[in-house]
Amino acid sequence: MQTDFLVIGSGIAGLTYALKVAAAKPYLKVTVITKAHSDETNTKYAQGGIAGVWDDATDSFDKHIEDTLIAGDGLCHKKIVEIVVKEGPGRIKEIIEWGAEFDKDADGDYSLGKEGGHSVHRILHHKDITGQEMERALIEKIQSLPNIELINHCFVVDIITQHHLGFLITKSTLDIECYGVYMLNLQTNEIETVLSKVTVFATGGNGQAYRTTTNPKIATGDGVAMVYRAKGRIENMEFIQFHPTALYEPGVSPSFLITEAVRGDGGILLNKDGQAFMPRYDERKDLAPRDIVARAIDSEMKISGTEHVYLDCRHMGKEKFIHHFPNIYQKCLSIGIDVMQQPIPVAPAAHYSCGGIKTDEFGRTSIKNLYACGECASTGLHGANRLASNSLLEAMVFSHRAYLDSIQLVDGLSYKEQIPAWSDTGTTDPKEMILITQSLKELQSVMSDYVGIVRTDVRLERANKRLDLLFTETEELYKSIRLSPQLCELRNLITVGYLIVKGAGFRKESRGLHFNTDHPEKSKLLENIIL
Repeated sequence: MQTDFLVIGSGIAGLTYALKVAAAKPYLKVTVITKAHSDETNTKYAQGGIAGVWDDATDSFDKHIEDTLIAGDGLCHKKIVEIVVKEGPGRIKEIIEWGAEFDKDADGDYSLGKEGGHSVHRILHHKDITGQEMERALIEKIQSLPNIELINHCFVVDIITQHHLGFLITKSTLDIECYGVYMLNLQTNEIETVLSKVTVFATGGNGQAYRTTTNPKIATGDGVAMVYRAKGRIENMEFIQFHPTALYEPGVSPSFLITEAVRGDGGILLNKDGQAFMPRYDERKDLAPRDIVARAIDSEMKISGTEHVYLDCRHMGKEKFIHHFPNIYQKCLSIGIDVMQQPIPVAPAAHYSCGGIKTDEFGRTSIKNLYACGECASTGLHGANRLASNSLLEAMVFSHRAYLDSIQLVDGLSYKEQIPAWSDTGTTDPKEMILITQSLKELQSVMSDYVGIVRTDVRLERANKRLDLLFTETEELYKSIRLSPQLCELRNLITVGYLIVKGAGFRKESRGLHFNTDHPEKSKLLENIIL
C-alpha cells in the first residue's frame, strides 16, 4: 500500500490532521489507520472539556499561560505554552464550525466551567462527554472528504527506517528517516507494508501499563514504543498523571472517570470519617492541580488504610447536576449510588502521560518525515504536570501545526520502493495465551506497586529488575511465535514501563507528578529527561 499522508490513530489529533491535509491537498491520498474501531480512542473518554480563553472580560492569555506554567511546576517550555494558549481559541472555533456543540447558558453564551489549577472559568464542555462529541463531529467531517481512507482493525507493528535496508541505526544517528510502517491486518492476520511520504503518530497514551486506569484497553503506548525502537527521542516519561477521582469499583478496568468539573461545580473530597481534607494540603482545596490532589488522596488512603475516599455532591442541586453530568449520575445509579443521597467512592487512577515522543513547535520528531501529536507527543506544554483540559487543546493546536509544516514538504518527497516484505520465517502459532496475559498482569502490578503516585529508590530498582526479566521473556516469545495484537501490546507496554522507570530513576528530585520520598526536594537544576 502507498499513501501520501499516513496517520496512525483516530482520536482528535489524528482526525484533525487528516481533515486539514486532505482539504489542502485534494489530489493526494490520506490514510488513517486505527487498531480498533475509529471512535475507540482516548478522546472519546475525555469528559471535562477543552480549555481556552473565551471571555475577554474575565480571562486573558496571560492568565491561561500562568495557570499552565504553575501546574507544570517549572518544566513547561514557555514558548510552547504561549503558542498553544494563543492559537487555541482559533482551533476551538474551527471544530465548532465542523459541527461540535458545546453547552450554552440561558442567554445563549457558552457555559464555561472551572477545573483544578485554573484561576477562572474557561472550560468549554458538552455535558460530561465532551471528547465523544468532538470525536463525533470529526468523524462526520472525515466522511465528506473522498481522498481520506479510514482503515479499522489494523495494528501497526513498527516504523520502517534505514534499519530495514540493512543500515546500522543508533541513538546518535542524525538522519533517521521514516518510510512508512509494517501493519498487522487483523482480518487477514497478515503483515502488510504501508509506504508513505509523511507519517503522523497520533497513537494516544499508555494507561494500560497500570492496573487501574481511566484509559480504554487500546491505550498501550504503541507510538512511544515504536519510536523508541526506531532510535527516536523520548522525553519526560516519568510524569504519569493520576486522575484523582476515578469511580472506585474493585476489579473493574478501565475505571469510570468522575470528571474534575464535578469539583469545579462544588464537589468536596471527604475522608472515611466524613472530613473535608484538602484544606490541609493546599490553599486551593479541592481545585488544586491534579498532582497535589492525587497525592493528598493517596496520603489519606494510607493513613486510614482504606482503598478510596469520597466525593460529596449531596449539597449540589439535583437538577443542575443531572444536566451537567448525566452520564456520571446514571453510572453511579447503576451501581446503587444516588449521588444526591450518598458520596461517591473515588480513588486515583492512571490517566495521562505528560511525556512521550519529543517534538518541536511543528510536531516534528527526531526522525525525518515523522510527526507526532496528541498524548503520545511531548511538546513541552505540560511540563511536570498537565493542567486540566489542556490536552484536547494541545492535540488540536499541534495537529494544525504539523499540517502546516508537512504540506510544504510532501510534494518534494518520494516513496522508498526497495523496502523488504515482513518475514516471520521460523515462527509458529502460539500454543497458549497465558504466557502473554500473565506477563501483562505482572507488568501492571509492578508499575502500580512500585512506580505509582509515590516512589522510592528501592521501589524503582525493584521495578527495573522485574521489567528486565519480562522484557527478556517477551522478546524470546516475539522471536518464536507469529504476531498477535496481544503480543505486540505487551511488548509495547513493557517498553513504556521501562521508559517510565528509567526516567523516574534519573530524576533525583520530587517535581510535579514525580514524587520520590528519597528525594523530596526540588532540584535547582531544571531539565527534561531525554531517553
